[in-house]
Amino acid sequence: MRWGLGAHDICYKTKALASFFYCGQVLPTHRGLHSPHGGLFQPTIPQAIRLLSSPPFVTPRPQTARFTTGEAEAEAEADYSDDIPDPFTTGSGLTFTTTGADQHPVPWAFPQRTRHAWVHIFPEACVHQHPQLAMRYFKWGVSRLILESEPAPDVVPVFIDGTQRAMPEDRGFPRFLPRAGVRPIRVAFGEMVDVERAFGDLRERWRELVARSRRVGADVGAAGGKTAERTTETLVGESKALVKVMALGDLTDDDELRYGREAVEIRVECARRVRAEVAKLRRSLGYPDEEPSFELAETWAREPPNEKFKSNVDDSLVNKRK
Repeated sequence: MRWGLGAHDICYKTKALASFFYCGQVLPTHRGLHSPHGGLFQPTIPQAIRLLSSPPFVTPRPQTARFTTGEAEAEAEADYSDDIPDPFTTGSGLTFTTTGADQHPVPWAFPQRTRHAWVHIFPEACVHQHPQLAMRYFKWGVSRLILESEPAPDVVPVFIDGTQRAMPEDRGFPRFLPRAGVRPIRVAFGEMVDVERAFGDLRERWRELVARSRRVGADVGAAGGKTAERTTETLVGESKALVKVMALGDLTDDDELRYGREAVEIRVECARRVRAEVAKLRRSLGYPDEEPSFELAETWAREPPNEKFKSNVDDSLVNKRK
């Protein structure tokens, strides 16, 4: 079942549009240029991760219990989800919010219909029209979808050519109409990526980082520090070590997994590898190699913070309003 990520400032501007796009299985995604609710850790990303995954989605138990070490590890990995989540025990309910004021049904509430869903993303996150169809860097949210989904999702690169001629950014009146007679418009699908070969080492590094963070974070909670609301504390044996259990895709209150040096390095490298797979498909269509620096976020940091402009990096036409 196909889902997509759509810009909140466009697809959810009004109640009518919001209803239309959600019925079309488009999740509201905030963009940082248009909303303070944007970014890598906005609530929509865990929803997409769970769509790509298969139950059980690890969710917290409401109580603290005493176990032997082996029992605690088993409990930490136990199935805490039902086919239809119980809003009174899962802590997440059947809705989610992206702003604190809006409310949307969770898309994975009925896992028989949504498990291993197709989530379609545009990782450049803006209109980018380059004469030779060179690409920008890919947003790091794509890394979270690959690193945190369980099991690993299938990855299929897609490359689109021709829409830049049908709707060029420098077109005149009437701007809302595509140009007639433009051809060809191609949508090319690459081979399914061998995820274990391409991303297996990064997923393993991420799992190890999560395991370390769960134990350190739980120890902080035991010492009187703040523990995330969406975690469970489990006493282990006589040492009373704690194991922190997180809902799938939920990095709430875990700064090490959000902003830690290793976490950032893993996401940057994962996004780079995803882009390399799409670049491989682009080359197969006959386009020349790109500048190697185009894959780096810092290359594009030189651009102005405007919604619409001609890039001073690659002379492309950029529109972040769309």
